[in-house]
Amino acid sequence: MTLTRTAHLALAATLLTASAHAQSFGPSNPFYVKSDLPFQAPPFDRIKDADYQPAIEAGIAEQKREIEVIADSAAAPTFDNTIVAMEKTGQLLTRVSQVFDGIAQANTNPTLQKVQEIVTPERTALQDAITLNTKLFKRIETLYNQRASLHLDPEQLRLLEVDYQQFVKAGARLSEADKEKLKALNSEESTLSNKFTNQLLAATKAAAYKTTDKAALAGLSEAQISAAGEAAKGRGEQGYVLPLQNTTQQPLLTFMTNRDARKQLFDDSWTRTERGGDNDTRATIARIAQIRAEKAKLLGYPNYAAWALQDQMAKTPEAATQFMNDLVGPSTAKARSEEADIQQVIDAQKGGFKAEPWDWEFYSEQVRKAKYDLDESAVKPYFEIHRVLTDGVFYAANQLYGLTFKERKDIPVYQPDVIVYEVFDEHNKPMALFYFDYFKRDNKDGGAWMSNFVGQSKLLGTLPVIYNVANFQKPAPGQPALISFDDAITMFHEFGHGLHGALADTVYPSLSGTATPRDFVEFPSQFNEHWATYPSVFAHYAKHYQTGAPMPEELVAKIKKAESFNEGYKVTEALAAAQLDMQWHLLPADAPKQDVDAFETAALKKVDMDLSAVPPRYRSSYFLHIWSNGYAAGYYAYDWTQMLDDAAYAWFEENGGLTRANGDRFRKMVLSRGNTEDLETMYERWLGKKPTVAPMLKDLGLSANSVAK
Repeated sequence: MTLTRTAHLALAATLLTASAHAQSFGPSNPFYVKSDLPFQAPPFDRIKDADYQPAIEAGIAEQKREIEVIADSAAAPTFDNTIVAMEKTGQLLTRVSQVFDGIAQANTNPTLQKVQEIVTPERTALQDAITLNTKLFKRIETLYNQRASLHLDPEQLRLLEVDYQQFVKAGARLSEADKEKLKALNSEESTLSNKFTNQLLAATKAAAYKTTDKAALAGLSEAQISAAGEAAKGRGEQGYVLPLQNTTQQPLLTFMTNRDARKQLFDDSWTRTERGGDNDTRATIARIAQIRAEKAKLLGYPNYAAWALQDQMAKTPEAATQFMNDLVGPSTAKARSEEADIQQVIDAQKGGFKAEPWDWEFYSEQVRKAKYDLDESAVKPYFEIHRVLTDGVFYAANQLYGLTFKERKDIPVYQPDVIVYEVFDEHNKPMALFYFDYFKRDNKDGGAWMSNFVGQSKLLGTLPVIYNVANFQKPAPGQPALISFDDAITMFHEFGHGLHGALADTVYPSLSGTATPRDFVEFPSQFNEHWATYPSVFAHYAKHYQTGAPMPEELVAKIKKAESFNEGYKVTEALAAAQLDMQWHLLPADAPKQDVDAFETAALKKVDMDLSAVPPRYRSSYFLHIWSNGYAAGYYAYDWTQMLDDAAYAWFEENGGLTRANGDRFRKMVLSRGNTEDLETMYERWLGKKPTVAPMLKDLGLSANSVAK
């Protein structure tokens, strides 16, 4: 690629800026040396926004030098001087990036967003400099071709194979000219992905439902209205604000009796990123889709999905698509049946209108009350967030794996709402540190997630420092944090990811914990959801926040009876999003730049998922998972891993349920292993057979009769 004089000057200015930042990096920077806190936890009491960029850029420069030493070595390649040496590189960059990435998602500000804009393409360029280094790849390729005679243990062999596959996938075999083209595409994509994230955050904040008319909030509890008032005060506004969560549907629609207000809240969510102006994401994502298709063609694949899935459990987009298509019939049939129940209620009340998406949550709650005599407001007092965590999430982990937890008030945090626990194994040996950041903020990405501030590795002598983040509604001051049962499930889910990281027991950091394919990584988290409803666990935490009384048996029975309620809707909205994702990433390189709205409509119609009352869980224009969070062509993983987790839970039920013996076996054979062997082989060795979709359909309350044969 030929640079113009202007581009040369711009590049020189960028390099000078990076050099200046690198030079300003010294002992006063908290990332200069490893943290001296327990578990090398981040010293948030000393970290300033200004510390991140110089540390990241110094880390980039350091890892580049380290990689060049390995690549330029005159010594014949060995596993130690090439593969292990690579695992030891980039420790400074990893140290600062894991903290920066976590804070940039959970507690960002304009300064951090600007740093993101600067360092994102720089980090992408470093990754390209590593994976497209011809001399380095030749060393890896030599070892890969000799692997049968190297006498490697299974984890070493897996690491060599993974490294080789990742380099090939990243373009290591391309010509030098094509490598330059790929670098340019990678840089543009990373810049646009970062732009999308910032656009979405700003758009979601701006699109929040606002009103000065308290009557518009009719149906909400006084605590919910008070929280809306506090949200408005926090923004310096009059009246009430209902901040948007990341999904299309909004939880408060369940309670709002004013249909016009419901429609407005839904429309605020639906159009958040499609209002023109700087925060409209449609041009951004249309170009990202183009770039990905162009990259796939350059790398020898018909589309991005084919390139992305080669190292996943599904292996091909055809396999993933067939799996999804098999679920369309049962899920949409159930959703249509649920819609009919909702319409019946509307008609019985002489509503005189057809059920629309903004009606679903409100009237489905009435259907649930009628069918199961289950009222969400009667359930919430039994789910106080701290008790759910300590007496539910932690208790299940103790019963299965022997883990215990102690709150640490001496560990600095990045935001006052964050709480920290130390995790001990069955022998009372410290094994991990765990941060929990549960309440919604305007400067936090939507949804819920888990990641590491520090990863586990025997090679590097590190233990895991993990965080869970969510977006539950924060109560008004002095009010209890009562959450829905769905929120409790989310806590178990994200903690399942945390267990995958906390119980990691591998040598090499690249294979540790959650460093697995997307269509496996959601398996431990979704599997952990099952313990939320396991009788002995549920009874241990579902207690009234005021009296401590256990949930009455009749209410427990109603919850259990209603477990499959609205599952047709839930599966369909998530499946529609997964199908949208796949359709975007099946586009060939010669496809024109897409009109986002027209593409979305046609894509849903093509896969028979254009149900007017059941919109996709995420529209294309605010689908953070696929445009910025690494799930491109991989959102199907949530359904795929549900097949794995339901089959796994069926195994537990057949073998005695929640016992230490079962937990220890699962920990030893799956949770501790990370990506140290082929995931399909690992899973089937533990399960004793191939998984089938039957337990999943049973768990969801869907009919197997309409599954395509």
